[in-house]
Amino acid sequence: MKKGDKSRGKRIRKQDLLQKIVEFLQQQNKQSFNYKQIAFGIGVENPAQRLDVLNALDELVAADDILEVDLGKYKAKSNRGVESTGYFVRRSNGKNAVVVDDEMIMVAERNSMHALNGDKVRVVVSAARKGADPEARVIEIIEAKEQQFVGTLKIDKNYSALVSDSKFLAADIIIPRNKLKGGKNGDKAVARIVQWRDDEMNPRGEVIDILGVKGENNAEMHAILAEFGLPYKYPENVEKAAQRINAGITPEEVAKREDFRGVTTFTIDPRDAKDFDDALSIRQLANGNWEVGVHIADVTHYVKPGSVIDKEAQKRATSVYLVDRTIPMLPERLSNGICSLRPDEEKLTFSAIFELDSKANVVNSRIGRTVIKSDRRFTYEEAQEIIETGKGEYSRELEVLNKLAQELRRRRYQQGALEFDRAEVRFEIDENGKPVNVYFKESKEANKLIEEFMLLANLTVAESVGKVGKNKKAKSFVYRVHDNPDTEKIGNLALIASRFGYKLVTDGSTREVNKSVNRLLRDVKGKGEENMLSILAIRSMAKAVYTTDNIGHYGLAMPYYTHFTSPIRRYPDMMVHRLLAKYAEGGRSADKLKLEEECKHDSDMEQLASNAERASIRYKQVEFMKDRLGEVYDGVISGVTEWGFYVELTESMCEGLVPIRDLADDYYDLDDKNYCLIGRRHGVRYTLGDQVKVQVARADLERKQLDFALIDDKGNPNKPLKPVEQRKPGKRHEPKNRRNRKQK
Repeated sequence: MKKGDKSRGKRIRKQDLLQKIVEFLQQQNKQSFNYKQIAFGIGVENPAQRLDVLNALDELVAADDILEVDLGKYKAKSNRGVESTGYFVRRSNGKNAVVVDDEMIMVAERNSMHALNGDKVRVVVSAARKGADPEARVIEIIEAKEQQFVGTLKIDKNYSALVSDSKFLAADIIIPRNKLKGGKNGDKAVARIVQWRDDEMNPRGEVIDILGVKGENNAEMHAILAEFGLPYKYPENVEKAAQRINAGITPEEVAKREDFRGVTTFTIDPRDAKDFDDALSIRQLANGNWEVGVHIADVTHYVKPGSVIDKEAQKRATSVYLVDRTIPMLPERLSNGICSLRPDEEKLTFSAIFELDSKANVVNSRIGRTVIKSDRRFTYEEAQEIIETGKGEYSRELEVLNKLAQELRRRRYQQGALEFDRAEVRFEIDENGKPVNVYFKESKEANKLIEEFMLLANLTVAESVGKVGKNKKAKSFVYRVHDNPDTEKIGNLALIASRFGYKLVTDGSTREVNKSVNRLLRDVKGKGEENMLSILAIRSMAKAVYTTDNIGHYGLAMPYYTHFTSPIRRYPDMMVHRLLAKYAEGGRSADKLKLEEECKHDSDMEQLASNAERASIRYKQVEFMKDRLGEVYDGVISGVTEWGFYVELTESMCEGLVPIRDLADDYYDLDDKNYCLIGRRHGVRYTLGDQVKVQVARADLERKQLDFALIDDKGNPNKPLKPVEQRKPGKRHEPKNRRNRKQK
């Protein structure tokens, strides 16, 4: 229907409206939509008529003619009784399901063929009985996902099994005595399932590896890595291959490179760092401008494509950083030795060299292979002290670099880069791996100095390949992209911010929207609503990923961006180095499909590593708070769910759950649109960002979960609900969030 058609203003008959909605959803390839999107799709623009659409949707859902797949999200029903393929979702609570065309359909255990989480399956979906949800029956496991399970061995006289920690498996895995691999009762172990018969309640398996005694730090950290399918030790053949690499730098190799060994060069890294993969050089040119070199370890000079070291690095894709250790992508001989840019050692590097004027404008730049010799290794703390006092080694160079970095940073924010500046929690660990103290890692000028020059190098490298003239096609390359924020989430942020008197721009250029978000984050500093709005702002953003399709980096407001600066710990950076070298020699464009496949793997592995890091932090938080049961702390509500709300403690940033079952003074319903729980009787609200007082109630190391008890203003725990105002028999109590949604 054309825009401005007068028929849009006419009231649609109810029966016609119902038919239009069903037809619209059936045409949309099983996508889900909210009522505003549906109204627009069928030509309804009048606000009064939108209410008709909302009521019609409720009627269609009640009649089981369409599906409400999430609160306020609707889609057409799938064809029932026919075969479909999907991915199995197994849960330890027994609520198994299969995902078919983004729809989650329940599967009873008797109908599961004992499929495991992530298996690709063929199912038959039964027609739903009136008042009941549809169910699916697995008829074939098309592709079994390779997986392993971490747990604790339980061995007695007549029984041996692995009691799994996995949230994807409810049953113990029976282990024959000859398949225990020397494991003892109470050991933490990794096992795999080898058989699960239809008529048996428990699968049978074998132990792959023994991690150590349950509760011992090494065993628990290795268990976290194994849980996410990440390696916790290096294959012996890869270590041996690394030992055979010749670290020597020949005169012939130096002759091929630009020589920076006589230029002032230093590294700035965390105090516990061992792999120094970037260094900065600086010298003043005859015209008064400054030449700054961003020198990156030339890993690909030593790691050749297809070698055992390269294959292992490709599989790992990234180093993993747990609370108390780093699991490197490359063997330590390379990461901490040959490739690490240690002081007073000649090193081979791949560099981006910039000529900058006093205003940090890039006058010239070049990219190429170099050789350096670092003069000094600074920790961030040492560099920060020199920047602040103006005293110490290379104080003049640090002062100039800092001023240039500040100007680069100022201009970046002016162009619309986002400015999230949240402190990170860190633990001081004793010799047994036990956390003894919590501190916050804050980004200061020395950190930001390094950050700005790394960003500049990554931008310049991406532009060197991706930015081509008119009518020219760029060669295939690896980009680091960040998509636009979710429009619904950013719109919801704007709506909630408006309630506090803030105006957020949601339409317009990236620069305008991001400057508006930055202004909001600055304006809420120190105010009661700061936590809520800053959390919502972060959650409205997409995740950055690797891809060959350049869409730019939204958060950095850069049209071209890649990762070039950390090849010791990231495989995409190694890919970028190889592509740069290939194209510099006039090589043809790389196979885009093959590159994209690798990018997808690298993005997935990055997410797994991030999940493992968070799991290790949660474990240490629980371990740290285990000795503080009964103590009372101030905190902020950091998440709201149907099972309770999460609270982040102000003092330590440790996060725990206040279970809804423990909010005994009322019955609470989730209003997910407004991120709050609302009491039915008294209307008390617990909202994202609220400041609360809690007591440490439970610390469960196995589940990596803290439970808090809510404390009132008088220092008392939440009181139980008094047995008054009983509901009349048969009276339906409709959740408030449902009624509120209808009224909108």
